[in-house]
Amino acid sequence: MRRPAVFFGHGSPMNALGGPFAEGWRAVGHQLGKPRGVVMVSAHWETAGLAVTGEGQPRTIHDFGGFPAELHAMQYPAPGSPELAARVSALTGATPTDKCGLDHGTWSVLTHVWPDADVPVVQLSLDRRLDARGHYDLARRLNVLRDEDIVIAGSGDFVHNLRTWKREGGEPYPWAVTFNEAVKAALVSREHDRLINWIDMAEDASMSVPTEEHYLPLLYVAAQARADDPVAFFNDRIEGGSISMTGVRIG
Repeated sequence: MRRPAVFFGHGSPMNALGGPFAEGWRAVGHQLGKPRGVVMVSAHWETAGLAVTGEGQPRTIHDFGGFPAELHAMQYPAPGSPELAARVSALTGATPTDKCGLDHGTWSVLTHVWPDADVPVVQLSLDRRLDARGHYDLARRLNVLRDEDIVIAGSGDFVHNLRTWKREGGEPYPWAVTFNEAVKAALVSREHDRLINWIDMAEDASMSVPTEEHYLPLLYVAAQARADDPVAFFNDRIEGGSISMTGVRIG
């Protein structure tokens, strides 16, 4: 069966503990069922050169500080898949490694999508040597995995500006809304060149994407779209004025 590709707006690590966004992720999990595996691209694993997790039991990485002990104690013991890692390596040239694990961009989401931790997870890194076009073209090589019962997933945020984030909450900034809606429109219309050249997609786009690491995982999901794939959104909300939690399912 052809599996969908899914982008998760992951926001704060605190979402691992539950809340309305976690409920949205659980709903996605119910829709997906249990695939043979997932290849995840997270905003929080950048490398010089392309890497893929190759261990049979990846560790849970707590790559943050200052959060409650309950969050630091969380574990997500999903298995890895050396076989799937080797397949990803063959398609992309990524180097398998056992020196990483699952960062919070991955496990804070998947702990709700597949709470039984029974779907094998492989992470593919963000190669810092590539520009946006390079990431998109690389992602296209993964498309065949959709027909092999594998979900291609990304975890980041359409809009991610911590400098302007309002801890007390409040209405989203107009530039954040404009950019979030422009991304959604480009996904629906399959104008992927607009997504790749994101700086020209909306006025003040650089306010929404001051650094690219949270945006780039979206390109890995957009690149999986085929002509007959429907596009649907979930958790479509901007938190604290400048963090988009919007997720997208393609297929």
